[in-house]
Amino acid sequence: MLKQILSITLLGIRSIPERLGPSLVIVVGLAGVVAVFTALLAMAAGFQSTLESAGRPDVALVLRGGSQAELNSGISREQAPIIKQAPGVAQGADGLPLASAEVVVIAELMKPGEKTGSNITVRGVEPAAFALRPQLRIVEGRSFTQGLRELIVGQGVAGQFEGARLGATLRMRGSDWTVVGVFASGDAYESELWADVDVAQSTFNRQGYSAVRLQFASAGDLQSIRDALSADPRVNVDVETEEQYFSGQTEQFRKTIGILAVFVTTIMGLGAVFAALNTMYAAVGARSREIATLRAIGFRGLPVVVSIMLESLILALIGGLLGALAAYVLFNNMVVSTLGANFTQVVFRFAVTPALVVDGLIIAVAIGMVGGFLPALRAARLPVTTALRAA
Repeated sequence: MLKQILSITLLGIRSIPERLGPSLVIVVGLAGVVAVFTALLAMAAGFQSTLESAGRPDVALVLRGGSQAELNSGISREQAPIIKQAPGVAQGADGLPLASAEVVVIAELMKPGEKTGSNITVRGVEPAAFALRPQLRIVEGRSFTQGLRELIVGQGVAGQFEGARLGATLRMRGSDWTVVGVFASGDAYESELWADVDVAQSTFNRQGYSAVRLQFASAGDLQSIRDALSADPRVNVDVETEEQYFSGQTEQFRKTIGILAVFVTTIMGLGAVFAALNTMYAAVGARSREIATLRAIGFRGLPVVVSIMLESLILALIGGLLGALAAYVLFNNMVVSTLGANFTQVVFRFAVTPALVVDGLIIAVAIGMVGGFLPALRAARLPVTTALRAA
């Protein structure tokens, strides 16, 4: 049985050059399916990775009760010290709580070639913000000086927006800001502009804060902080880890891209299935005398079915590999920006992961199996005498 399968399969593979055009229909069609599927999910994976890598499991994010994002949260100046003094908050080297009250504001910057501005996040932070984000480092220039209208910009912003360069002056909301540094963090913070929180409040006319970040003193202190703040009538806040917060921010985007990927892949996949059916039916028709001769000299029907399906799978696998390669070359690490949950630009990179490549190849193989099964069954059931006469 195995020898028969191998023999018929090798005969089919050797005849592919004679049917190169129809065979390429399968390969190119499935390459397109896999490339589009992989690229769409690579976008979702890159966006998710960029946001979630900004979140730490040992840092609490405190928002006003019922707020879904920092942008629509509000914490008063009087509430911020109360939150910082909650039991379970770690202390810094200066003996003060390791906490940062921060304000998030939307501004506009121009992208090259665009006539209208795009939303960008300006984050006012306290000095402890840098200790709470050890991954963040200044790669050009220096940090801003407290009390001055100075900015440091993320590398993502510097690469996507006009004028966001070291030494440049940016005009936002009628005020001029000097860019004194560029920072890298490898996460969503690279899509932001950072300034001193007091200067940001006065410039953008904000009376309070958007959120407060707290470093846990130990692993089990999240619940202690929650309990203490929920019991305090002076504050009404929600407390979760940064990791939980950023994971929630990506959920809707991931769902949308996932639905789009399934829809587009289904439509393209149906086209690829019909292309595979036509190609394999044509291949069976062209080889009908050969198949009939093999059947006449003792080859059974099952090896014929398996060999034709294997040929279809090989073509599908080649197409899948080419599609995955195209997606990797064209899209992996490609830098783009899109609106995040705060309706501001988030700069991120496409991430073509091994898992996505495997998923794409599984789709290609599945389409190849569907496209090869019916023609293979027809070849096995075709009477030998009829096939010889038709040939």
